[in-house]
Amino acid sequence: MKQKDIFGMAMKAFYFDKDETPITVHSPDFDDDEIAIEYLFRNYAEMPKTEQKALKLAYGKVLDVGCGAGSHTLYLQKKEIDVKAIDTSEGAIAIAKERGVKNANVQDFYAENGCYDTLLFLMNGTGIIGNLINTDNFLNICKEVLKPGGQILIDSSDLSFLEDDEEPNNDFDRNYIGEIDFKISYKEEQSEYFPWLYLDFDMLKLAAEKNNFNCELILEGDHFDYLAKLTLKK
Repeated sequence: MKQKDIFGMAMKAFYFDKDETPITVHSPDFDDDEIAIEYLFRNYAEMPKTEQKALKLAYGKVLDVGCGAGSHTLYLQKKEIDVKAIDTSEGAIAIAKERGVKNANVQDFYAENGCYDTLLFLMNGTGIIGNLINTDNFLNICKEVLKPGGQILIDSSDLSFLEDDEEPNNDFDRNYIGEIDFKISYKEEQSEYFPWLYLDFDMLKLAAEKNNFNCELILEGDHFDYLAKLTLKK
């Protein structure tokens, strides 16, 4: 069943009508949280340092995955970088185009068939993996669309600080704290639950090396977040 385009609805209302109603995030594991819509329209100076660093490192032909309202793509365009923006939200792509994104498409990353120097996965980029079991498939798709010598720039957060156990859970065969089920709501509309993955750096590196990638920690943020770069081993 196709998910309701909650993000698209909220972005359109904010962009056209100045409606600042937030998106509410629900999970059986956490208290409800809110996403301020204006945050999705931030400029470079308002971005966290992990995102700023990723944009500085992007080069060549770039694929901005889960582009949202197009904030990252717009920055790269100003730097005259060739960038394609994709998102599964029709509303998000419509707003990205309204804001000036030149090459934006409603598309799932797993259907991508282009070839890129930089794959950009930001705002918890590991989220689209969904579950740990899907990590190999995700990295295999990345291999197919990366040019020789290309790079993956991806960010995420380490949620192990939420665990009560003294020993971190870093075993692929156990329940992993970074596997979260979410649903989102906006005004009277709400989505179905969907899986979202927060992958700590050690787990990302383990998966990367298993799939013949080098994995480098580029930068750590202020809230257990980090930016990593993956490149295929020669």
